[in-house]
Amino acid sequence: MGIHSIGDFISLLEKENDLIRVKKEIDTYLEVTEIVDRLCKQHGKAVIFENPKGSNIPIAINLFGSERRMNLSLGISNIEDLASEIKDITSITPPKSLMEGIKLFPKYGKLFSYHTKTVKKAPCQEVIEENIDLTKLPILHCWPDDGGRYITLPIVITKDPESNRLNGGMYRLQVFDEKTTGMHWHKHHDGAVNFRKHKKLGRKMEVAVALGGPPSLIFAATAPCPPFLDEFTFACFLMKDSIKMVQCKTIDLQVPAEAEIILEGYVDPTEELRLEGPFGDHTGLYSLEDKFPVFHVTAITRREKPIYPTIVVGKPPMEDTHMGKVTERLFLPLMKLLIPEIIDINFPSFGVFHNFVFVSIRKEYPYHAKKVMSALWGLGQMMLTKFIVVVDEDVNVQSTDDVMWKFGNNVDPKRDVMIVDGPLDQLDHSSPYSLGGAKMGFDATTRWKDEGAMRDYPPDIKMTDSVKKKIDAMWNTLFE
Repeated sequence: MGIHSIGDFISLLEKENDLIRVKKEIDTYLEVTEIVDRLCKQHGKAVIFENPKGSNIPIAINLFGSERRMNLSLGISNIEDLASEIKDITSITPPKSLMEGIKLFPKYGKLFSYHTKTVKKAPCQEVIEENIDLTKLPILHCWPDDGGRYITLPIVITKDPESNRLNGGMYRLQVFDEKTTGMHWHKHHDGAVNFRKHKKLGRKMEVAVALGGPPSLIFAATAPCPPFLDEFTFACFLMKDSIKMVQCKTIDLQVPAEAEIILEGYVDPTEELRLEGPFGDHTGLYSLEDKFPVFHVTAITRREKPIYPTIVVGKPPMEDTHMGKVTERLFLPLMKLLIPEIIDINFPSFGVFHNFVFVSIRKEYPYHAKKVMSALWGLGQMMLTKFIVVVDEDVNVQSTDDVMWKFGNNVDPKRDVMIVDGPLDQLDHSSPYSLGGAKMGFDATTRWKDEGAMRDYPPDIKMTDSVKKKIDAMWNTLFE
């Protein structure tokens, strides 16, 4: 059974001695960030700030800031076990007979029971605020040059007006005043797609923002789910349990019942966009000012004693580094399903999720690496990857040293580089245009003569297995 609330997760972390409580008054203006940044760089514990300045609501932060805590949040011991489960599911072949189908049911039948469940009463609606005032929440001003205070760990819930399908994305919200925030969804994101559909229909778009809820849903809101998989179903699968949902009070949307705080409201596509930013982002740089839609809050509901979950992003490694690594491992089986020659993939932390990706492949024909580059750029959010480095299957892409060793030795700058124009992440400030520019792929595989290699590539230096085994056997006594 999964973890259904932030409170339950905090209790688990305390039991595991992986959480600390700060009773001293700490200012939400910069001070929380400085403390959390140091903890992230030192691989420290999760934190509860019990006495944030100006608010009586405690802050929970760095909840997901380690591999161990990510595993605990998803109820697993090893992320590779969950990745293997996804691989098994994506490898199912249709049964050829009723008997084969019956044999598959014990293993895969429960998949069809992982879905949301509607309830009438919910902890997130224990209190309905009479006066809407976002300033009562302990919202962080993270970095000195930020444009203001930002809600940084929201599950932003919208609905596709054509299919009525719910989407849960994570988009930062700059607080403008007591009742309005910015809505920083990039054009490539599903929330922005739903916004454009509402604009075409000429009507306001209802939006709900959930703070807290099942940790698996918080993670799912950050994940690049493919079009056939919504975040709520994905979170239910991760939990191996149903997520309880409740109807909002002022809008026609459902929200996670176990959330801490719910903001109900709307975005009006006919309204003029408003300047938002700057914001100290996960790139380690400030994303600059730009114009985005305005979110109008029409109601705030909450628990009797809520906890405010949040996150600080900045130069990696930060808390989101560990969330990104889980995304990499869980979505690798889906990538392999579409591009089966892929062996492994790594989004190194210095690449901040979209600047670099290392890929190892089973090379079978000339220019195979460039085929893989093109295929990756055609996969959902992978279209935003600026640099792709492809290596042979025997290279460990989880080791930056191994990849760059092959890169330096194997790549001819003229022959082995592919440059294409295409979409780029909105946070990429290096491109000549916003949202688009050049991307590069590097073929660091062993090159063959029928793909332009004029000379043979030499083999790697490797010791014989017999000598290695002999030295292994004597190693512990060798230096006595």
